[in-house]
Parts: sequence; structure tokens; C-alpha cells
Amino acid sequence: MSAQKSASRTKPVSAIGAFVGFVGFSALAGLLVTIGVTPAIAVAGVTTTSTIGVFESLPEYIEIGDLPQRNELYAYQGGKSVHFATVYDQNRQELKYDQISDQLKNAAIDGEDKRFYDHGGVDLTSLVRAGVGSVAGGLGDSGGGSTLTMQLVRNIKMNQALDLPTKEEQQKAYAEATEQTIPRKLEEMKLAIGLAKKYTHKEILTGYLNIAYFGDQTYGVQAAAQHYYNKNATDLTPAEAASLIAIVQYPEARNLSNPSKYEANVARRNVILKSMYAQEHLTKEQFDQAIASNPKDYVKLTAPSQGCRASVGDGSQFFCDYAVKVVKEMSQLGSSQKERDAAWRNGGYQIQTTLDIGLNAQQKQILNTYDNKAEARIALGATLNSVEVGTGRILTMAQNKDYDQSLKSAPTSTSLNYAVDEKYGSSKGFQTGSTFKAFTLLDWVKAGHGLNETVNGTARTVSPWNICGQTDYTQFKVSNDSPGENGNYSVIGATAGSINGAFASMAQKLDLCDIKTMAENFGVHRADGTELRKNPSFILGTNEVAPLTMAAAYAGIANNGVFCKPIAIEQITNDEGKKLGGQTKDCKQAVDPSVAQTAVYAMKRTITSGTARGAQTYDGTQMFAKTGTTDEAEQIWLVGSSTRVATSYWQGNTDGKKLNLRHFSNGVNGTYAGVRADVWRQAQTPVNEAYPAGAFTDPSSTSIRGNSIQVPDVSGKSAEDARATLAGAGLNYVDGGAQPGGGQPGSVSSTSPAAGSYLSRGSSVTVYTSDGSQATVPDLPGKSLQDARAELGDAGFSNVSVIDEYAKGDDSTRCKVAAVAPAPGTATSKDTAVTVKIYGTKDGKAPKDCK
Repeated sequence: MSAQKSASRTKPVSAIGAFVGFVGFSALAGLLVTIGVTPAIAVAGVTTTSTIGVFESLPEYIEIGDLPQRNELYAYQGGKSVHFATVYDQNRQELKYDQISDQLKNAAIDGEDKRFYDHGGVDLTSLVRAGVGSVAGGLGDSGGGSTLTMQLVRNIKMNQALDLPTKEEQQKAYAEATEQTIPRKLEEMKLAIGLAKKYTHKEILTGYLNIAYFGDQTYGVQAAAQHYYNKNATDLTPAEAASLIAIVQYPEARNLSNPSKYEANVARRNVILKSMYAQEHLTKEQFDQAIASNPKDYVKLTAPSQGCRASVGDGSQFFCDYAVKVVKEMSQLGSSQKERDAAWRNGGYQIQTTLDIGLNAQQKQILNTYDNKAEARIALGATLNSVEVGTGRILTMAQNKDYDQSLKSAPTSTSLNYAVDEKYGSSKGFQTGSTFKAFTLLDWVKAGHGLNETVNGTARTVSPWNICGQTDYTQFKVSNDSPGENGNYSVIGATAGSINGAFASMAQKLDLCDIKTMAENFGVHRADGTELRKNPSFILGTNEVAPLTMAAAYAGIANNGVFCKPIAIEQITNDEGKKLGGQTKDCKQAVDPSVAQTAVYAMKRTITSGTARGAQTYDGTQMFAKTGTTDEAEQIWLVGSSTRVATSYWQGNTDGKKLNLRHFSNGVNGTYAGVRADVWRQAQTPVNEAYPAGAFTDPSSTSIRGNSIQVPDVSGKSAEDARATLAGAGLNYVDGGAQPGGGQPGSVSSTSPAAGSYLSRGSSVTVYTSDGSQATVPDLPGKSLQDARAELGDAGFSNVSVIDEYAKGDDSTRCKVAAVAPAPGTATSKDTAVTVKIYGTKDGKAPKDCK
């Protein structure tokens, strides 16, 4: 609501209106004497019973109360608390009486209310003069004989209007507080009388100077002095003091924000200076010097550096906006949202946040380099968020776009905070891709499965599923990210390679509701506030989640399974210096430590040999991570952690389009998607320096193995014997049919998974039997030709020949086998032609007497 309204003056223009104004004020003057609420000053007037009744029905008291002041936000820089933002509803800094320049006090009294110390809130002499003045055409600059006390009443009511819950209520109350009508004037007078009874003249004058509006969105003399003169209200010259007081009657026309308004200001300033001189508050020399001064010589317009947009530290603006929204929800400011909103508007709070402003700036610069805010081909967003392990303290909230809450942001700016929930940043979150697999992995280990268990990683249509104890036959077509990703994988290998098919196989052995609960235990929720969806595709990260949420979840995994809700506010201190506390540390054991340690053990492989290769910092800090890529690579993630700090890196389309980030160069060193590991490494490197981390606790071999079963070796056994052996081990026999092979027809030639692999109890093993059509070429080199023929015959080969080409030999090797084709150990059809080469003479000639 524009404060310009406080300067409006509605002037009655008709003769009847002027007469009513005169009669009304005269009647009021007589009334005040009659009821004895002002000093006994003889004023002629008319009183009536009805007028007394109207007056007595009005409220008698109003509180000066707390005035809207600035709220100061603090972050950390190098471990020390530093101021980084000033946020206020009204640009105001409240002062005590002794902190206000005497020149200002004198200017206010001499210019606005000469008899301030002699009346009890209403000056009847001025009141009658105003009534007479109204006959001449209106209420005039006096506003109807308003005293400083009456002006204070009006300003209090204007501020009270701004505390109302709706815009409509605010506007209505504001208009009522400023309208120039007899009933409003009556109320203002009675409340001024009440103020004068309750407060001292010093308190009223201080309240007035702190509450008055000085134009250009500036309230109170301290903020005005800083804004217009770049100095404190304690140190003003007579000219500066008079220029400030000159503003209050017409703040938009007389403020000092523009030289075009200087003339109007000086005209009123000089009237005030003359009054100060007349009241002997200025010497002749001071008066002459002040009158001769030009505002251009003492005005040093200083833009108020307030609001999150002006916060100190590159990229701190989005965190500032988030922190303010969080504070306004906290019970320290009041038990209801209405009370909290009013308390924040009143201000005066010092807020210590968790932000590490230096780390945040470094991450902002990295995003500026690798995720171009001016990218025009796609609507590219990117964030880096770091959360402290064990506390949930939000250390960074960097974003590639610049912060701008205006309706028309530049393409390089946005009002959306991509890092947080819709409630706090108006962003609806993003599909997390395979970073969500961490929760399937955790539930897998919790259910007793091992990391070395073998699962099917082939892309395929998968069904059925177990959902909340019920069998669901939804068919989910699972595809893998890269060609050639098929067949069996160990779980630890599937985690490193992020094999979708393998995680679908894992999820089939679990309950999807348990996976959902596991994610929720680590604080994972949809950014729009709705419940996580638990259809089969959700295991691959189809829920839209905020990047900060994922960073906090991985911090919980790193913390031996203890999840701590993210917090931004450490301490709130009110304007009296009382510490009210901050967000309560809220941690819970989301999963058994051994389960978390086992999952971390697997995800460390992602950095060393998996999809996050390149993310390892050069300092050697132990870390784990998981990458995430949506189906069309329009959202790209890497979330990881040391034992001290977890960091999430997200980049993606912000307009809902499916433009593949693998297809767009970042203009630096590759595609946007292709450099995620490098970007994450650069972001985590200074984090590790500031928060040195130790080694993770490795799980026991029992935890790694889980309750898995090793596939027994049944090769060479009959199918029935193999079935019995597998059943005894707790595994299911699946007939894979006969395949070309050696040995006895019907004997087991191989299994899938192979012997020695680990499986969960009840898993299926496919058994392949031999049709007996193949034989294995025996190891013949060095044997006599006669023995070679015999062994080949025994193996089942009937088409054997000795070639007429000889290897160079000597007396010890002559006539012995030099080579055989196919090579020894080759399994091939028994009809295959086998050729034998023998040693001859030293010249490679045919030997004699070979049998």
C-alpha cells in the first residue's frame, strides 16, 4: 500500500461544507472544555447532549506499541558470524529519545506543534484556528489543527491497518485512518488525549519521530537520515533536521529523493527554520547558515540495501528468501500465523542462519561457469546444495539463475527457488532419476539381502510387484540407459553401473511400500506437498523432489542412518537482545547403522568405478554418490557425501520440456550432462577443506553377504540330481533345456547364474543340460600320434587327419604331436574335422617310421 496516502489532504470546497467544518470544530472545542479532558482553556463553543454521546462512544486509548523495524540476517564466513541481509516490511530503525538529534526534536515541535509541552494531546487554540481556516476553503496544511500527538495517533492507526489479514481490509482501514472527516477527527482527538494521559511528552515525541513516513519507502528519522544524508539521526545540522521535518506533511512531494522536489522542500524547511529561530532554538548565525544552504550540498542519497535481492555474498539471495519464509513459520514469533506475520513486520530481529556464505559463493561461481544462466536453447536451471551431516544445517543454496522477485524478470533471473519445496520457492521439484535407487538399495539390505547377490539386469517388461502386501500385476517396461546392459549383475556392480533392470529385479523381491517408507524415513517427499507415488516406476525416480531434500537424505545415509531435518535458522534474537532459540535439531534413526554402512559401501563404488567416475576430489576424502538421469536426460543429478557434508547437484529443464542435456554443449568442456561429475568434484573440494571428513565405517562381511545363498556346482549331474541339490540349497530349479554340449546327453552343462554366485533364498537357477552332440578337444601336443588318435576317438571325434606339413623337430620330438586344430579345450561338434600336425626332421621334412 502506498504511503503516499498519508500525505493526502481532502479539502471541502463548498460554503456549506466550510460552515459545517467551522460549527463542528467549535462544537468540539466547547465539548472538550465541558467534559474536562483538556487543560482549562476558555474556548467559546456550543455543546449538545448528542455530541457528548458521540464522543463518549469512541475508544479512549491507543498503544504506541512496537513500530516496524528492520530484521537483520547473519551467515558464517570462515567460521565467524557476518551480517549478510537486511529485511524489513518498512525501512525503519527505531531510536531512543537520547539518540535523536536535538535539532530534530526542535524542528518537529517548532514546525508542527509549538505548544506541544503545554497541551494534553489536543491544542484548542490551533483547533479553533483550523475551524476558522476551514471557512476560508478547507482544513489547510494544519490538517485540522493536528498536534504531534494527533499525528502519532494517525500513524499508529495506519500501521495497525497494515497488520490486517487481507489486502482489502488493509486498504479500507488505511483509508479510514487518513480520511479528513469530522468523525475521524473526533476519534483522533480522543485517542490523542488518551495517549497524553498514558505517555510522557518525551515518549510521544520519540514515538512520532520513529513512526513518521518520510517518503521513498522510508520510515522514522533514523532511516530517513541514513537514506537522504548517509548519516545517523543523532548528527544532523539544523538545515538537515528541518528538511526532514518538512517532508512529513507531504512526503511524496517534499522528500529529497529527487532534485526536482528540492524547491518544495526548501519552502517548508525555511518556515520551520524561522520558527526554530523564533523559539530561540537557533542562533542568528545558525539560522542564516541554514537558510542559505542548498539541499544539493547536504543530500547524499543512499539507496537502502534491504531485502534479499540486496543480500551480501554471491548467490546468497535464494537462501535469504528461504530463511525469511522459515522464520515467519517459527513459534518464537507467535502462536498463530497472524501473530507471527505481525511480529515479523514489526521487526527488530537478528537472525543467525546456517549459511556458509563463502562456500555458497564458490558454488555459485561454479554454476555460473558450467550452467550458463543466459542459455537460450533450453530453460536451464541448476542448483548446488550442501547439508551438514549429523545436524541438517543447510550450508549452501546456490542457483545458476539470479534472484529476482519482480513480475518481469530478465531471462538470466527467476523468482523460483529450484532448491526447495513449492511452499518455499514456488518450484514443484524435479524427477530424481536413479538417485532414488539408494532407497531400494537400503531396503534391500534391510531385508537381509547381500551386495554380492546376483540379479537380472536385462531390460524387459517386469511384473508382478508386491505393493503393501498385495500382488500387483502392473507391467512396467524397464529400459537401461546404455546398450549392452543386460544379463546378470551383482547388486554392488548394478549400483555402480546404475542398471535399471537390476533394480527392478531387486524391487520385485521387496514391497514397494517398504521402499517408499524407507525414502520417507530419510525425509524424502514430493516438492508439491503430496504423498510419494508408489507405482512401479517410482523406484527409478519418477517423483518430483526438491534438490535440498535429496541432499538432506544422503546426509542421513552418511550419518550411519540417522536423518536430520534440514535447518536454516540457528538463533533468533529480539529487539531487546533476548535469545529466543532457533530451529530445533530434529534427528531420528531412519535405518539400522549396519544397513546404512552397507549401502554406503556399495555407493562408494559408484565414484571409484561407476557412473560417477570423476567425482572423486583430489584430497582423497572418502565419499559415496549416486547419479540420476531421467528417461530423456532432461533432468541430471549427482548426489553424494563425505562423513561431514552431503552435496546435491541438479541441472535440468525448468519449463517441462524434454530436451536432452546430453545434446547441448555447456560451452566450456563438454555437454551439460557429461560434466556433472567434474562439476560436483569442484563443488565438493572446498567443502572438504572447510569441513574435513574421515573414513566411513565399513560393514562386516556378514552385512555385505546378507542371507544370500551360494549357487552349488551341479555340472555333470543329471537333471534330477541337480534339481534336488538346488532345492536343498533353498533355490528353485528352472529347466533351461538341452543345448549343444559334451558329456552324457541329459547331464548338466551349465547354470545361470553360474556356480559360486550369490542369490537370495527362493531365487531361480536356470539349468542347461547337454545333448551330447559336442566334445572337447583333448590336450594332445607332446603326445605320440598313436595316443593322440586314441584320445580323439575316445572323445567322440571320428574325422581325424594328419596334415602333410611338419614342425621342425629333433630325435626327442619326432613323430609327436606339435599342434591340433581346433585347439585343445575347444568344445565343438563331434563331426568337426580335427587336424593334427606332428614334428618332423630338424629341417621340417617328413619323419620316417612314424606310426
